[in-house]
Amino acid sequence: MLLAFSSITILALITLFIFREGAPLMARVGLGNFFSTEWRPGEGLFGISLMIVGSTVVTFGALVLGVPFGLACAIVLAEMAPDRARTLLKPVIEILAGIPSVVYGFIGIVVLLPWIRSNLGGPGASALAASLILGIMVLPTIIGISIDALQAVPNSYREASLAMGATRWQTIRRVVLPAARSGLVAAIILGMGRAVGETMAVIMVAGNSVQMPRSPLDPVRTLTANIALEMGYAAGDHQAALFATGIVLFAIIMALNTVANLARGRRVKRATAPAAGAEDLQAARDDAPQGESPPGAPGVTGTQRP
Repeated sequence: MLLAFSSITILALITLFIFREGAPLMARVGLGNFFSTEWRPGEGLFGISLMIVGSTVVTFGALVLGVPFGLACAIVLAEMAPDRARTLLKPVIEILAGIPSVVYGFIGIVVLLPWIRSNLGGPGASALAASLILGIMVLPTIIGISIDALQAVPNSYREASLAMGATRWQTIRRVVLPAARSGLVAAIILGMGRAVGETMAVIMVAGNSVQMPRSPLDPVRTLTANIALEMGYAAGDHQAALFATGIVLFAIIMALNTVANLARGRRVKRATAPAAGAEDLQAARDDAPQGESPPGAPGVTGTQRP
């Protein structure tokens, strides 16, 4: 109990510290200044809107890549692959989550940026490069949670669909995926949170220019990159503005995690909801008065009881 509460206490202290350092500046300069498009801390302008746009663009691009590939991989591993292939491939995919983000960023600098610069144009470091790197980094989160959601669907659903004459793909598309929808949504939202909170890899490949991106090949700066790049030399209101940026990030991540937990909770509640079995129906029939139908058994009268 002491260890459990210690982790909660540490989280509460971190939250209190961030809000204590950043909230006064937000109140003093006003939300209009803080959410403007002008980031010039030396002149008293602390607008983070362009960084919010940069984070949104990069996260959306990562989901465009990660969601289709992640869900497709999860469907294959959970529903189609033989047990030996699943046993081999799932740990390999989970290794992707253990690779340090700086390694992804270094691969992006060495391989991805020169390819973009040579084939697509632009400086190379761009929103597209950051989206591609993050799209790979969110795959373990999306795949792992999606596999758990698909495997939580009762086998009786699949057997009933196949017994009705449906093919395996029809069963997956019409039965399994709808039944696992809340878990799949949770996987996507948690993957989104992973993309929003990533820092090092984004710093290395995004270009870090505070501007409105006009195309995927333009450099961008995200909220996390802004904090990491300027915290080393910031002081006074500048430092407080970076803590205020952390408050915005904190709120975004908490909202995403809350939605994901609610979605997963719906799936667990639906999966564990009690259902009337054959024994319950038989007991209801035995207890029903002569000539009446028990609940859940329309048309069964006393004269028709076995």
